[in-house]
Amino acid sequence: MVTLGSIQISKAQKAPQLGKDSLDEVIEAMTAEEKADLLIGPGMPGYAGLVPLEGEPDVRVLGAAGGTMAIPRLGIPETVFADGPAELRIQPKRKDDPNTYYATAFPVGTALASSWNTELIEEVGKAMGEEVKEYGVDVYLAPALNIDRNPLNGRNFEYYSEDPLVSGEIASAYVRGVQSNGVGTSVKHYAANNQESNRLRLNAHVSERAMRELYLKGFEIAIKDAEPWTIMSAYNKINGVYASANEDLLTTVLRDEWDYKGIVMTDWFGGYPGFESIQDSVSDVVAQIEAGNDLLMPGAEKQKAALVKALKEGKVNEEAINTSLKIILAYIIETPTFKGYKYSNNPDLEANAQVTRSAATEGMVLLKNDNEVLPFTNKSGTIAVFGDTSYSFIAGGTGSGDVNEAYTVSLIDGLTGAGYTIDKGLQTAYVPFVEKMTAKEMKRREENGGLLSDVQRIPEMPLDREMLAKKAKASEVAVITIGRNAGEQHDRKITNDFYLGQDEIKMINSVSDAFHAEGKKVIVILNIGGVIETATWKDKVDTILLAWQAGQEGGNSVADVFSGVKNPSGKLTMTFPVDYHNHPSAENFPGFPAHDPSEVFYKEGIYVGYRYFNTFGIKSSYEFGFGKSYTTFEYSDLKLSESTFEDEIEVTVKVKNTGKVTGKEVVQVYVSAPTNLADKPSEELRAFAKTKALKPGKSEKLKFTLKAKDLASFIDEQSAWITEKGTYTIKIGASSLDIQLTDDFSVAKDITVEKVNNVFDLDAKMETLKN
Repeated sequence: MVTLGSIQISKAQKAPQLGKDSLDEVIEAMTAEEKADLLIGPGMPGYAGLVPLEGEPDVRVLGAAGGTMAIPRLGIPETVFADGPAELRIQPKRKDDPNTYYATAFPVGTALASSWNTELIEEVGKAMGEEVKEYGVDVYLAPALNIDRNPLNGRNFEYYSEDPLVSGEIASAYVRGVQSNGVGTSVKHYAANNQESNRLRLNAHVSERAMRELYLKGFEIAIKDAEPWTIMSAYNKINGVYASANEDLLTTVLRDEWDYKGIVMTDWFGGYPGFESIQDSVSDVVAQIEAGNDLLMPGAEKQKAALVKALKEGKVNEEAINTSLKIILAYIIETPTFKGYKYSNNPDLEANAQVTRSAATEGMVLLKNDNEVLPFTNKSGTIAVFGDTSYSFIAGGTGSGDVNEAYTVSLIDGLTGAGYTIDKGLQTAYVPFVEKMTAKEMKRREENGGLLSDVQRIPEMPLDREMLAKKAKASEVAVITIGRNAGEQHDRKITNDFYLGQDEIKMINSVSDAFHAEGKKVIVILNIGGVIETATWKDKVDTILLAWQAGQEGGNSVADVFSGVKNPSGKLTMTFPVDYHNHPSAENFPGFPAHDPSEVFYKEGIYVGYRYFNTFGIKSSYEFGFGKSYTTFEYSDLKLSESTFEDEIEVTVKVKNTGKVTGKEVVQVYVSAPTNLADKPSEELRAFAKTKALKPGKSEKLKFTLKAKDLASFIDEQSAWITEKGTYTIKIGASSLDIQLTDDFSVAKDITVEKVNNVFDLDAKMETLKN
């Protein structure tokens, strides 16, 4: 006889095998130790280039973040998880291997979402998934779709929008694309992970209505529409309970109401901000599993010891354990690893680079274009290019959103490749300055946390007034690039980040003065991941192109738009305020003023982003949904299928290109609803679509179907989604403020769309903003 834990097995008796025997039989044969091995990750061997020590097993994918543990006795292989969300995060070099294994750096989340093009996002997802599969990874830890509650959140570049419909639809397309390759995704960070400061301990106080209408809605859309293989629970607490141990979140809503069948895993080191002993960790591990968190990542020996102890002493719910085991085993059977897929380590990086180049152009937002400076087609003269970031273009954010790409195309390289002549004198001055300052900053980051260090921009190179006057006479146009970067674990700062630094303001002023004195134009390129202040300086320049962090082909993508090869068709998925303090969350954001906060109060309730700015009449610098084009569009023929709503209503509208070049238009459907049962924003986005590429004079008819759930609001007193009786106004907009057409319909009586559970009880008194 052989003893495995508490199970005695005859040598002649063969253990059940995954894929051949039932899941119940496999689970029944598992020892307590094996159950703990499967429910708690194996750690992070090989992450961030940590080559295994002598005698340790080789890591299949160096740089992967973790995975699930192998149990060979039961035919259970290990599976591999790797970071996203701007593409696969693996190490390019491996021990005793001369080859290099790069991944494609795609545009960041804000850039992808700003395309408002779900078909495009699905194609990007397919390219991402191909790399995931060909590098031997089973689950890609992306997409991230938390709401942009406040512009200072350090991870906003990973996210999509201040609006849950945009977030959910973009995430759904992303998941469908990636998973079409037979690999999994992990939709994150579930939920209310809207800040990075003190993220492992922060308690977010959020009303149930705000949770359901804003912070959960995008997840609900993605889960129901795209069925992601896994969900990653957030670090923070929600009303006093860690997300990773929150039964309301993980079981009542996710499993019972939404019928989610996949794995729930913790974020890395989530839910247990430090163990002092095995005994201290027992309650943490048990609470997470019993709440509905199937897999604890990345896994620690103390956790495993705690779970084994709880299993042997009967201090953990056996049904919860077996449910999680069954979910994980069902996942493993679907993986490329279990199916024996022979990955090539050779994805089509060349083709995927073209995908990222094209995708980036469609997410770029033309914020200003006085006198049609862009497209700039004059290639006979010289372009004077200013700004450090012009010479060191930012492909993407930091932290787990970083990618080890083979190259990044700078703005200079992109413009030069497109046939423009760049002022060599400026280039000769900027390049060594930028290299020196960048090296200094990278050394500082390495000394202060490496991958998860905070990010500080380098100072702008001083510009001499006499030199500027000469450049203005000799050049055809000036280009200024403003860059910003941020990342995991740190929120952005108000000064010298959200607001421009004094060195940047001086650069804009001096360049604009010099070039305007010569009748020359000034173009600003924004190479940023999230919102910055624009109101105080936008009138000093002629054109502003929001290029975002456009991935490794960023310089080429900008050049495509700059030259007119591509017509920008992106629109803002978040509001650009006049002032940071215009945001209702400004005084309740954890990174400001507190340095190490323990709690944050979502006092603005449902009034986030345009829901606040539009409803309360707060002027913005650029509103939600805004974006210009090189052409113009006309909206007409708005028709509603019914004047009285019953089950659904069809909305049709025609869009015509009335300009001179081919272009695409994002059509936004907003709805104003009755306010008898609850206060509501002045309008809310309920549908959107992007036209195909319309040639001049051509038109397209778009159709939208709105169902009762699309019109409903969450009514606290009834714990229900209700479409109220009364008059509704359809507003067809080119932005949230640029409403082109309107029409009304009525609802004869209240429609209770869905009764739900009463969850997320507040743990502290909080009054939320009302209209």
